[in-house]
Amino acid sequence: MKVILLKDVKGSGKRGDIINAADGYARNFLIPRNLAKEATEANLHILNNKKEAERRKKLQEIEEAQKIAQQIKGKEIQLYVKSGENGRLFGSITGKDISDELKKKFNLNIDKKKIVVDNIRQLGTYDIEIKIYPEISTKIKVVISEK
Repeated sequence: MKVILLKDVKGSGKRGDIINAADGYARNFLIPRNLAKEATEANLHILNNKKEAERRKKLQEIEEAQKIAQQIKGKEIQLYVKSGENGRLFGSITGKDISDELKKKFNLNIDKKKIVVDNIRQLGTYDIEIKIYPEISTKIKVVISEK
């Protein structure tokens, strides 16, 4: 019997997969527990429409991420902080500080978790990578100077 999995089933497949299951397994286990439904024409049509909608949504997200990457690419932000001798900072510069400055300067909401940076503890210029979307990233220049 062909069934469409509604949830991940260990040993059978992932959500949205169409599998051939034994009649008894499908009727007595998968369908009663709402893990699967029978693969009728109507159900297959609904599944295909859902997959197409997900694909379109993902493409739109990728396009938006590429636009943001183009906006940010090559930009420079300046952060002014207190520092001690030898250019050592009091505290450190983190992804949150960079995210806040991007919001202020360019009006871009970029999550601090998407900014790849170790804690910066020295004055200077740094190239920071921002991962906007999986496999879409860009670099910006961050200049840390003394107040």
